Amino acid sequence: MTGKRFLVQWIGHSDLRAMSESLPPAQRDEIMQVVKGERPKQGDLGPVKTLLSTQQFDEVRLLSNYPSAWNRKYVAWLGTKAEVIPADLKKPTDYTAIFQIADTALSAIRKRKDWPEIELCLHLSPGTPAMAAVWLLLGKTRYPATFYETFHGKWWVTEVPFDLTIDVLPEILKNPDSYLQHLASQSPSEIEGFGDIVGDSRAIRDAVGRAKRAAVRGVTVLLLGESGTGKEMFAQAIHNASPRRDKPLLAINCAALSRTLLESELFGHSRGAFTGADKERKGAFELAHGGTLFLDEVGECDLETQAKLLRVLQSLPGQSPTIRMIRRLGEERDRKADVRLVAATNRDLHRAIRQGTFREDLYYRLATISITLPPLRARKADIPAIAQRLLDQINRNFQAEEPSYQHKRLSGSTTAFVKKHDWPGNVRQLHNVLVQAAVLAEGQVLDRSALVAALGEMPGGSDLRDPAFDCPLGDGFDLDEYLNDLRRNYLRRAMEQARGVKSRAARLLGMKSYQTLDAQLKRLQVTGDWDS
Repeated sequence: MTGKRFLVQWIGHSDLRAMSESLPPAQRDEIMQVVKGERPKQGDLGPVKTLLSTQQFDEVRLLSNYPSAWNRKYVAWLGTKAEVIPADLKKPTDYTAIFQIADTALSAIRKRKDWPEIELCLHLSPGTPAMAAVWLLLGKTRYPATFYETFHGKWWVTEVPFDLTIDVLPEILKNPDSYLQHLASQSPSEIEGFGDIVGDSRAIRDAVGRAKRAAVRGVTVLLLGESGTGKEMFAQAIHNASPRRDKPLLAINCAALSRTLLESELFGHSRGAFTGADKERKGAFELAHGGTLFLDEVGECDLETQAKLLRVLQSLPGQSPTIRMIRRLGEERDRKADVRLVAATNRDLHRAIRQGTFREDLYYRLATISITLPPLRARKADIPAIAQRLLDQINRNFQAEEPSYQHKRLSGSTTAFVKKHDWPGNVRQLHNVLVQAAVLAEGQVLDRSALVAALGEMPGGSDLRDPAFDCPLGDGFDLDEYLNDLRRNYLRRAMEQARGVKSRAARLLGMKSYQTLDAQLKRLQVTGDWDS
C-alpha cells in the first residue's frame, strides 16, 4: 500500500512577499504595506513554493488569515493545485486561536475514510514561531506527522528527537494523581524522611510525592504493589515524614500469624483468653499509641479479622480520625488508642472483593489514600543506583563479620545487565542475587556471569537468554539469511501495527524516513494484507 502524502501549512509573510514580486507595482505595494520587511532577493520563492517546487504531494491545504483575493492570487502563482482554508486570526502569536484553527483543519483530514492511507506532512517554516510550535504539538500527539522545513531554496525532513505520546505522556498519565505536577517536583533524596528511597524516575517521584502529602495528615494509607517493591520502606518513610516521627512505629505481618495469634498481636488479650494466655498483654494498637501501625500483607487477613479491623477503623463522632477503640481478646470493655494506620498488600484487592475474600467496606476504610509502588521493570533507570546502594550495604555487612573482606563492585557489563533484566521479584530478588554473587565471587569485580548464575537458581530466573541468540550453528546455518529473517519479522510487525502506513511503520522501527522502510520491504520481499 502506498500512502497518500497530504501537506498542510500556513501561508506566511515571506510567502506573500515572494509572490508580490510577480504582481503589478500597485498590487505589490498594497501587499508590502501589510507584510512589511525587505523585498525578496531574486529567485526567492518563499517557504511554501520552495517545498512544493521540490516535493510532490497528493493534496495540499494552506491555512491563511489573509484576504481572499490575495489567497487566489497566491494559489495561481504557486502553479500547484492547493486548497486554501480561511482562518480568522487576529494575532499571529495567539496560541489558543492558532491551536483551534490547526486542530480543526487536521481533524477534518482525520475524519476522511482514507485516513489510514494518509501520510500527514506539516511544514514548519512558513508563518510565526507560534504556528510552528502548534504544528509540533499536534504532529507529535493527535495527528502523527512528518515535519518539513525550508530555507534559502533548500528543504529537509526534520526529525524531532522526542515523542510526546511515547516519551512524555505515558509517564504523566500512568498515575491517576500525576496531574498534580508538584507531587513529582522533587527527588526522594530531597524530601525529609524519604532519603532511604533510591531513584529519580518519574514513577518513583510520583509515588513519593503522594506519600509525602499523605504523611503530614492522620489519614489511613494503603500501599499497593508487587512483592519486593519496598512497601515497608515506604511505611517507614511516611512515619519519618509525619508529626508522629518521635513516636513508635510498629509493623505486623498479617500473613505470618494464625487468626488467633494475629488478633492477639493487634488487639492484645486478657489472662486466660485462650490456651497459653497466662497473663494479660497489650496489642499493637495500644503499643503504637501516638505513633504509626504498619499492617503488612493485610490482604491475607481472614474475614473474621477483617470485621474486627473494620470496627476499629470506624470513625468516632467529634474525634480525630486516628482515635481507635480497641477491645482485647477476653475482655468486655473498650480501650482508646491514638494510632495512624498504614497498610500494604501485593494482592489484587478488587479481585478479592469480587471473589468474596475481602470486605469492600474495609477496603474503603484502608484506602483513604492509596499509593501504588512501581516495580523495577517500570523504573529501569533507577536500577543501577539501587543495585549500588544494595551492594554497598552488603559490603559493609560482610566486612563487619570479616574485617579482611574485600569490597565487591559491579563491572560495566554487569551494570548494563542489571538495568536490562526485568527482576520479577523486584528489589528483594535483586538483593538476594547480589548477596549470592558477592559470597561466591573470587575477585573484587562481580561480572555478568556471576549474576546470571545466581539468577538461574531462583524462581523465574532460569530463562535468561533470548531464544533469538540460541539458534544452533552448523548444518547449513547462514548468518546473513538468519538476520534477514529477523528483519522480515520486525518489518512485518511494524507494517501490521501501522495498518500499512509506511511513515508510521518507519517511526515504529526508528527509521528516519519511510523511503528507507520501503527499500527494505522491497529488498526482503515483505508483503502482506496490512489492513487485515
